Amino acid sequence: MTVYPGRRRSRLRPTLRLRLTLLNGVLLIGAGAVLVVLAWLLVDGALRPADELRPGTTVVLADGRTLDARQWQTQVVDAASRELLVKGLAALVAISVVGVAGAYAVAGRALRPLHQVTATARRLGEETLDERIRYAGADDEVAELAGTFDAMLDRIGAAFEAQKRFVANASHELRTPLAVMRTEIDVTMADDEADVAEYRRMATVVRDASERANNLVDALLVLARSEAQSGLRLVRKVPTDLSTGVCAALSAMRHETERLKLDVTTALEPAPVVGDPGLLERLAGNLIENAVRYNHLHGRLWARTGVDAGQAWLVVGNTGFEVEQADVPGLFEPFRRGGRERTGARGSGLGLSIVRAVCDAHGGTVTALAQPGGGLEVTVTLPRADARVTPPSPALPGDPGVVHPV
Repeated sequence: MTVYPGRRRSRLRPTLRLRLTLLNGVLLIGAGAVLVVLAWLLVDGALRPADELRPGTTVVLADGRTLDARQWQTQVVDAASRELLVKGLAALVAISVVGVAGAYAVAGRALRPLHQVTATARRLGEETLDERIRYAGADDEVAELAGTFDAMLDRIGAAFEAQKRFVANASHELRTPLAVMRTEIDVTMADDEADVAEYRRMATVVRDASERANNLVDALLVLARSEAQSGLRLVRKVPTDLSTGVCAALSAMRHETERLKLDVTTALEPAPVVGDPGLLERLAGNLIENAVRYNHLHGRLWARTGVDAGQAWLVVGNTGFEVEQADVPGLFEPFRRGGRERTGARGSGLGLSIVRAVCDAHGGTVTALAQPGGGLEVTVTLPRADARVTPPSPALPGDPGVVHPV
């Protein structure tokens, strides 16, 4: 059993079972004592018929004795009171013993699920997270506690499994560029006839692999930073606009959109929010990058921002390969690309995971909808800022809302 520092376990601990038993015993003995006293008072007040007789009245007893009525009444009342007190106290002691023992047994039976919770918690470890209480008793507070504990274990188990997958995937992703760099260096160094051109080629491959590893580390840091602030107060909270990040991301991806000859449609209305500008810019950048990276030649990309009913929203959609709607939730898991784990070479598979983490950190939501014929449309909703923030001029040519063939 775990013993907390500064707390010494005594043989007779004030356990919940003992406290409930003592409370039940005190209430039972108190109620019994009140009944005995009440009965004694009633008997003392009821057995006084001689008070209605004339002074000097006598009574003849069965043994032939003659007594004054009032004297006889006093003897009768005293005898009845003594008998009531003796028998009442004896009954009170017996009932108290039986009641306390019964309360101890009932409390132990009622608190048995709590012992199961304690025993399960003590046995829990990385290899035993599948254990559950599975309480099957009455639908009471104890059942609610047992159910809550089982649900907590489900969440902890899911978190452990997600952490294992995340570590395994991150290790795999980092191992690949490192293996490429080591292989290229070893092969080139082993070639005695390698010339400057070969070393340049090797250096280019190593640089690309190191850049990929560096991008992955940066993405992991952003993801960790976003998840660390999820549900907590953001470190930075300043007014910003969702359309600002969209404009910056589209400008940064201009070369790729031109290479793929994408039709880019924007309708960027002001969408003021309060939060971390760096994280929100990364959110918009990841959505735009994914929309370009997973598109096809002569495809389409559209982005819209605006406000509605106290919410600021951002919608980014694209054409591309077909995605089953059932696979869409998996796209927000780390290292998932198009519903597949660690497949292909398009990015690190952390883009939508970062988007979800940033939304959670800002108290918002993100949803995705598979498009007929291929592609995906992602909608981000965040709490609207009280004061409107004027976004900078769009980086794209023309006014927002115009179709820009790029």
